[in-house]
Amino acid sequence: MSFYNAASEPFTVYGVMIDEAGYCRMPRDIAKTVSDGVEFLNTNTAGRRVKFKTDSNRIAIMIKMKNIGKMPHFAYTGSKGLDFYYKQNGIEKYGGSFIPNIEIEDGFGSYQYFENDGISEITLNLPLYSGVTELLIGVNEKSVIEKADEYSIVKPVVFYGSSITQGGCASRPETTYQSFLSQEFDFDFINLGFAGCAKGEDEMIDYIASLDMSFFVLDYDHNAPTSEHLKNTHEKAFCKIRSAHPDIPIIIMPRPKYYPSEEEKLNAEIVKATYENAIRSGDKNVYFVPADKLMALAVDNGTVDNVHPTDFGFYSIAQALKDIFSMIFNIK
Repeated sequence: MSFYNAASEPFTVYGVMIDEAGYCRMPRDIAKTVSDGVEFLNTNTAGRRVKFKTDSNRIAIMIKMKNIGKMPHFAYTGSKGLDFYYKQNGIEKYGGSFIPNIEIEDGFGSYQYFENDGISEITLNLPLYSGVTELLIGVNEKSVIEKADEYSIVKPVVFYGSSITQGGCASRPETTYQSFLSQEFDFDFINLGFAGCAKGEDEMIDYIASLDMSFFVLDYDHNAPTSEHLKNTHEKAFCKIRSAHPDIPIIIMPRPKYYPSEEEKLNAEIVKATYENAIRSGDKNVYFVPADKLMALAVDNGTVDNVHPTDFGFYSIAQALKDIFSMIFNIK
């Protein structure tokens, strides 16, 4: 096989920045000013994708990693593994997963065969809860390897939120709610989910406000240390994003929880109040999705621990958002 650095042409890397230290989701100097937790999690490659075309029927990876997330309730295939999809004649199919060893410490290598009849477009999804310093992609020797087509919606959708936004506990990278939606509507996205560390800090919101985006999903309340903190930061965050982007759609939603405590009920009311106040002020491009709708399909089978979604839970969230995305993208 022939191996190539994923950070070089003709590969296209989405949703991530690459510097001499490896892959990160936002500028390291800005992440450092937000919090120690955001600085640490910034190197987790949640939502990061590599796209290319090839006629090879075998894809291999050799990956160097750090900050490897090992958790008892989270499949290695999601937190540390990679998966890929291949598209032929406009139809995208699951190709396989690159599964790390139980003893993984600083990376691994793996390969998968798939039914490739001609040239396929490959989307390789990186780990959700681990850092990547280098990624090499292998194809059969002398195979064609070309640049992939752009997404239909080039300007990315930006998601900001907690561990759920980051992807915990999807069984593999493609089964987060953002990835389900991206595959359905063919849009690029940036995942700014930071497990336990999404607190609406001024530095983070200033950075988000600076981004050029199609629209924004404010999926932040679960990490607020208190309801008072959420009240003091949530609407403020929305208003700052809206001020910087007066014309983009903004989706607001609370954490997807079925039996909330009194504090969680209050938090949900605070989140909804941000939406209601925006409507009262004349904002006609803001949307709200209630918590019970987010898990409407999954009900008792939507989480691994009454907090973090299973694949079924993420699918339910995606379906709850599907109509709004169709409206925004003007797809009938």
